[in-house]
Amino acid sequence: MNLEVREVGKRYKGDVWGISNISLEMAPGVLGLLGPNGAGKSTLMRILATVTKATTGSVEWGGVDIATSPNHLRKVLGYLPQDFGVYPNLNAVEFLSYLAAARGISGRSARRRIDELLELVNLTDARKRPLGSLSGGMKQRVGIAQALLNDPRLLIVDEPTAGLDPEERVRFRGLLAELAGDRIVILSSHIVSDIEAAATSIVVIKKGHLRFQGVPEDLLRTVEGRVWEIVIPSGDLAVARQRFVLSGTVRTSEGVRIRVVEDEPPGDGARSLTPTLEDAYLYLLTDRRSENA
Repeated sequence: MNLEVREVGKRYKGDVWGISNISLEMAPGVLGLLGPNGAGKSTLMRILATVTKATTGSVEWGGVDIATSPNHLRKVLGYLPQDFGVYPNLNAVEFLSYLAAARGISGRSARRRIDELLELVNLTDARKRPLGSLSGGMKQRVGIAQALLNDPRLLIVDEPTAGLDPEERVRFRGLLAELAGDRIVILSSHIVSDIEAAATSIVVIKKGHLRFQGVPEDLLRTVEGRVWEIVIPSGDLAVARQRFVLSGTVRTSEGVRIRVVEDEPPGDGARSLTPTLEDAYLYLLTDRRSENA
């Protein structure tokens, strides 16, 4: 079943638009939603999760408008919001049992499902520990478990790796990739490496507007021939940051090796590099792109 977003916009007080004219079509796989903080990612996630309604446009799940018939989606929806909270005095089993009952899953079915999910998210050994004593990454895994209680066809996770240490982030990204299968997983993040590790398709939003939709290879093609490396004196670094879009710097005994994303070589001696998704993302967000980019 596909999810179709048609010219969706959300207006807040003061005639401020969180997102404008967003159109997407999503099929099974991991869709990575990229954008800087404040771009409108969470606004779009809340609309897709039926938490808030769009001001304009429509969202359809299997041909049914979720604004007029939200339960059609909610019964197959799993959602991990950015501000997911837990009851600190409950353990994982108690917390998930409570949520399962609230969703109409009870008795033997709930116990079996909770056991399966705790094993899936690698929390079996911590099942009886109070949630308040768990690390940030372990709490996020409890969050994923609660989102999967009803075996959803659509799984939405909003900034799930924020605040996690590198090891937890890698583990969490791998888990999301494994969960895709025949379901749609929407992963919202401003961290390119999170998207790069798991996404089969990518959407980039800037200031509430859609800037890109496609597969990672298409995004990489936007910066072919536009990524350069050059070594400059340390004293020139501040000027270089003002003149160019820099995606990386490495200090060497010869000076600072800078990675530059620009239409033209940044100076004599610059050599062309193979682009990365980080390069493409930065290039897409800058306002200094050429008209034919």
